[in-house]
Amino acid sequence: MEFKDYYEVLGIDADADAKAIKAAYRKLARKFHPDVNNEPGAEEQFKNVAEAYDVLKNPDKRAEYDEIRKYGASGGRFEPPPGWQSSGRHDGTEYERYSGDFSDFFESVFGGRTGARGFDFSARERVEKGQDIEMELPVFLEDTFKEETKTVSFEVTGLDADGYRGAHTKTLNVKIPRGVGDGERIRLKEQGGDGFNGGPNGDLYIRIRLVPHPLYDVHGHDIEMVVPVAPWEAVLGTKVVVPTLDGKISVTVAPHSQNGSRMRIRERGLYHRHGRGDLYVILKIVMPNDFTDADEAAWQQLADGSRFDARANWDV
Repeated sequence: MEFKDYYEVLGIDADADAKAIKAAYRKLARKFHPDVNNEPGAEEQFKNVAEAYDVLKNPDKRAEYDEIRKYGASGGRFEPPPGWQSSGRHDGTEYERYSGDFSDFFESVFGGRTGARGFDFSARERVEKGQDIEMELPVFLEDTFKEETKTVSFEVTGLDADGYRGAHTKTLNVKIPRGVGDGERIRLKEQGGDGFNGGPNGDLYIRIRLVPHPLYDVHGHDIEMVVPVAPWEAVLGTKVVVPTLDGKISVTVAPHSQNGSRMRIRERGLYHRHGRGDLYVILKIVMPNDFTDADEAAWQQLADGSRFDARANWDV
């Protein structure tokens, strides 16, 4: 398989800190997010960016990746080094893995694959419960607004009629209820690995992972976004049209608003079982990049006539 350089995907150096990683992700996510970019290949680019961020934002995954990167940074085909075992692997024979939209490279490094087939002579007579499977499923925030059907594939290890232990792929169409939250665990009874000799099937456990959004930060079922305003809009007040997950709305910015002010918009967040969370708008005062002579004169007139001292209470 092809090696994937996640640092190159995000356009950052290998020694980038967490802040730089997040900034690079947000920049690229805004560029390729399916909601704002309908160009061919944009969705695939977004998935690559999301995959890279998923690994590099997590210190443990990043450490594993940095170690394995030594074997593939030169390009070409990639195979994990002999004896490689990700911390994501549970043991030497049972295999639980994430199988969403991420690449084969991601799965080979962080999922763990079992390729050996062992023979068990007692298996012909033994009744065996099927394998329980736990997997992560990436879900866009927009997808939590309605019941979604997702196709998931996962690999299970079991015994065949001849007593061989081997692996095969199972594919299911799974209904994801509206209002699922990040980290929520959904149990699908007897939808895991096949039982053997009349034993019950295992269960499938799906853990929801909300894909980071380019505009919103998620806090439970509340979301927050930063809205830029001009200095005079903060002083005089204005109305700003802001995007929400289900349409644009007009928000009133009160006169004399401060940088960082938080405005709560009820029931514009994510759905949950008992209703809906809120949207928080955080104001960010942005200075213009270019000034005309008239602009400079207006600012100077304000400075000359103002009694405000920004450092009056500055304890230095």
